[in-house]
Amino acid sequence: MTALSPHLAAFLRDHLPRERNVSPHTVTTYANCFALLVRFAANRLKRRPTDLAIEDFDPDLITAFLEHVEEERGNSARTRNGRLAAIRAFFRYIEYRVPVCLDLALRVRSVPTKRTDATLIDYLTRDEIKAVLDAPDPQTRLGTRDRAMLHLAYAGGLRVAELLSLHLQDLPDRSLATVHIMGKGRRERVLPLWRETQVVLRNWLAIRPQCETREIFLNANGRPMTRDGFAFRLAKHVATAAKKQPSLLGKRVTPHVLRHSCAMHTLAATGDIRKVALWLGHASILSTEAYLRADPEEKLQILAAHGSPAIKPGRFRPPADPLITMLNDVRKRA
Repeated sequence: MTALSPHLAAFLRDHLPRERNVSPHTVTTYANCFALLVRFAANRLKRRPTDLAIEDFDPDLITAFLEHVEEERGNSARTRNGRLAAIRAFFRYIEYRVPVCLDLALRVRSVPTKRTDATLIDYLTRDEIKAVLDAPDPQTRLGTRDRAMLHLAYAGGLRVAELLSLHLQDLPDRSLATVHIMGKGRRERVLPLWRETQVVLRNWLAIRPQCETREIFLNANGRPMTRDGFAFRLAKHVATAAKKQPSLLGKRVTPHVLRHSCAMHTLAATGDIRKVALWLGHASILSTEAYLRADPEEKLQILAAHGSPAIKPGRFRPPADPLITMLNDVRKRA
């Protein structure tokens, strides 16, 4: 039997950050997945987590864990597939490090993903976005910070990890005309910023506490802002904005909805899906097609281009049935 602990530690601490050069967020996500998996296996097999072996994680146990994630933890099918992707990555690593587990690794990697519905994306209208961006109080330090965060997240169409990992040096020469983004998959891009975004960002930098922390956005304790912290502040400002824009009450506004909103508004302004993909930092334009499905203007243009078919008006005539015809004749003659 091959001990799990040393290989899992090497995978998370060395292979992912050093050899694969993945982001700290990805390492954290994978670590969370394996924390759940190890606890599940330990309870199921009645062992301590440190006593588990790689051979214990056969396809049956992995499948049972995935069912547990959906049914007992209430996670979505997409989250289930994300957990499976992390497990597959680990067993792909095991193939080369532990040859005796090669057959097991191949069987685990063959566990299928679950098909999910291709749902339409959620996004905000321009009026709703304006209400959210105006919600933070610029007279307070936290309000100034939040306004800068929201403006930058929307204007750049940034993922939460991209926003919160921004460092002061990502603003070249302290100029706020552009911002350097290290995106998903280590893909870099440079985005120009609106003057309005430059103004609110400059206001925050002017009062940002002086500390050794390199991240631009800090929480109330002077530490880097977290994903949960940003989501909490966003929800607070959405509730404030809903008082002026009641349509927000019927929408679930998450940090990623700001990115979706930027994409939809960029598509409406340019009509070019390639520019949307370039702005968002998508590796493939296939990822950007979701915005086409959600854009009603594209469908209206299709209708206008084709026009409705000319259909000759008429009246519905039920099919003639011999028995019904005879009965009608009798009624008329009576």
